[in-house]
Amino acid sequence: MWVAMSPLLATAYRRGDAREETGALEEACIAAAMLAPALAALLVVRHVERSGRVRDTLALRWPKPWGRAVRACLVAFAVPAGLTTAALTLGAATGRYPFGGMHWSGFDAWAAGAVLNMLVSLPLFFGEELGWQGYLFPRLAGDGDRRGLIRAYALTGTAFALWHMPTLLMGGQYPGHPWYVSVPAMVTSCVLILPVFTWLRLRSGSVVPAVIGHAFVSSVSVDMVERFADPQAALDPLHMGVAGWPGWIATGAFVTFLALTGRLDPSFYSAGNASRSVPARGW
Repeated sequence: MWVAMSPLLATAYRRGDAREETGALEEACIAAAMLAPALAALLVVRHVERSGRVRDTLALRWPKPWGRAVRACLVAFAVPAGLTTAALTLGAATGRYPFGGMHWSGFDAWAAGAVLNMLVSLPLFFGEELGWQGYLFPRLAGDGDRRGLIRAYALTGTAFALWHMPTLLMGGQYPGHPWYVSVPAMVTSCVLILPVFTWLRLRSGSVVPAVIGHAFVSSVSVDMVERFADPQAALDPLHMGVAGWPGWIATGAFVTFLALTGRLDPSFYSAGNASRSVPARGW
């Protein structure tokens, strides 16, 4: 991540506004950085562990049958959309999100464009989730005892957040805020959203829905914040959307539901509650 972002760090790049568009150099650096977790996972699985087929070890497969795959992908799309809507609603109700009203003119074109951009960027999110959900989380969770699972969720979420450190230092996710605000905010966001991605992974037996969920949160969700906001108002991600405190409340409530119903425990899916058995280590 640091190597990939070094051209921007060397030029003292800093994002100063949430509406600021990224240029070609920024996009190239981000794309290279996003491939790093998958590259690390592939190298370790193939040349260190040598624990079998890479696709099986990292759950790089489609859920089967195809009907189940379609449902898993739709859930991976719908749940982040619901969480984003809840976060924007909460932010607007508390006066922190400058809601600009529903404007249906051009909405279809905007929605189609947002989804298309998300689909185009999907390969990059495989670059992240093959590292987090395909490799790191299953190994930290081990045999899936309660203490091990809590540790795995906390450590994977923290690693997921701190991996973003170079972009956080440049104001990427929380422009206008110093690092000692943006770093704890990112840790909170990632520790809360990671169980959602893990749940998508567990219930399908595949990393693909987690990739879709992550892509939605990082692209369409951000577009929703801008689309429904007053175009003249300043936007502060710390106070709106999934990455801000309204999103923490919405996501935290959903994760609490998943935890209380046992859906964050791999054994829930290997004990007859899902049509696909989920081995403890490779899942």
